[in-house]
Amino acid sequence: ARPVRREGWRSPRHPYPYHPELDAALGGLEDRNFWVVVRLSHWHIHAPSVDHNMKLGFVTAILPELNLSQVLEFAAAERFACVEVMCWPVGKAERKFAGVTHIDVTGFTRTRADEVNALCARHGVSISALGYYPNPLDPDPAVARKVMDHFKQVILAAEKLGLKNANTFVGRDWTKTVDENWPRFLKTWRPIIAFAEDHGIKVGIENCPMSFSRDEWPGGKNLATTPVIWRRMFSDIGSRNFGLNYDPSHLVLQRMDPISPLLEFKPKLFHLHAKDMTVDPERLNEVGIFAFPREWHTPRI
Repeated sequence: ARPVRREGWRSPRHPYPYHPELDAALGGLEDRNFWVVVRLSHWHIHAPSVDHNMKLGFVTAILPELNLSQVLEFAAAERFACVEVMCWPVGKAERKFAGVTHIDVTGFTRTRADEVNALCARHGVSISALGYYPNPLDPDPAVARKVMDHFKQVILAAEKLGLKNANTFVGRDWTKTVDENWPRFLKTWRPIIAFAEDHGIKVGIENCPMSFSRDEWPGGKNLATTPVIWRRMFSDIGSRNFGLNYDPSHLVLQRMDPISPLLEFKPKLFHLHAKDMTVDPERLNEVGIFAFPREWHTPRI
């Protein structure tokens, strides 16, 4: 039997507050590894009898060897309701889960959109969002410009497909502080969010630090990692089309409570990722929290 635990209960193994509603919803999943996407329309934690309108799916980057039809066939066979479709430019991957192109958005037409939607209908699997996760604030201006030009194509493809969401990172020059990155962040993202507004697409920013190894040290390649930065982002770019593709595992990586931000940022939770991750406490005790995260943690994907 599971032990009775009080609100705010903590343990050395799970050093985060106990939340009865989420514990009840996630009961039985503690020992399973998964990477899923969840498309949120309405969310009311305290009303379990209400239809939450959630769809459970996965990120197509985990199946790079399959084409879109095969991905949808697999999703249907495994009873997933949706997929987040990767839309990297065709070419070589720069890292794991990058470079996957299940929809080529370059020159994407309404005819092609109709074909994709027909394919989804045939398999009974919907698209939760289009995804593309590069570094839009790469210190090389030519690289950053190419990235943002492609993300505009992702937004246009999402519109043609009749979708509401396109997901990405905001990026970061990893050699600079948050404040030093901020002017360039605003210069880059204000026009992109305005572009998304014009085309009826919500941009969900994943909160991954993108700081795992030496080439991403010291700052990581994504600014949008913590609640204090999210508040600043959404204050400086006040748009209903600018929100989060929230992944709680990235807060666990930072030794933060992944539940406490949810109430404040509920209107900004456009899309969710969920995956397991492992922290090796013995290794962490050896190398310390300031070592490269790959030294003491493993994403369970």
